[in-house]
Amino acid sequence: MGAYKYLQELARKKQSDAARFLHRVRVWEYRQKPRVHRANHPTRPDKARLLGYKAKQGFVVYRSRVRRGGRKRPVHKGRIFGKPKNQGVNHLKYRQNLKAMAEARAGRALGALRVLNSYWVGQDSVYKYFEVILVDPFHNGIRNDPKINWICNSHHKHRELRGLTSAGKEYRGLHGKSRGFQKNRPSVRANWKRRNTLSLKRYR
Repeated sequence: MGAYKYLQELARKKQSDAARFLHRVRVWEYRQKPRVHRANHPTRPDKARLLGYKAKQGFVVYRSRVRRGGRKRPVHKGRIFGKPKNQGVNHLKYRQNLKAMAEARAGRALGALRVLNSYWVGQDSVYKYFEVILVDPFHNGIRNDPKINWICNSHHKHRELRGLTSAGKEYRGLHGKSRGFQKNRPSVRANWKRRNTLSLKRYR
């Protein structure tokens, strides 16, 4: 086995003594740092390379943290002046997943860079930590690389804020096909609009 295969096995066996010790030490370090901060190198180089990272100029990794759990409705004393159907307060979930939120925070903090992908690196009782791979679209090392220069195109600006990364497509329901996913493409709203709009020819 190569070195990356050993790293994959260590990441997979999260209950092993070595993995638990590494995780505890790393998460303590992440807690002391700002919400979005730069990582000197990927914590999981095997996973980063699977998701498109290359150890060359133009690629950069930032670590982003997100508070865990659902999203309580911000109402005074739980009073919602509406119908009983909408009176939930506690068991509400945010539409985006936490990974997409971490990408969005990194993308906003570093507006000139493009978000390529992200992966989980740790969690504690309060936060989840993700490492986000970002690309500099104006670096010649990126612009001249035919495998990654697609991201230099202007319509990839802030793709993380429009649900176009892998995490974004997941919460939009675009990771599956066929049964159960028919009404998700091209998007839930566009599909609903097409099915609920009567379109008649002018001369019929």
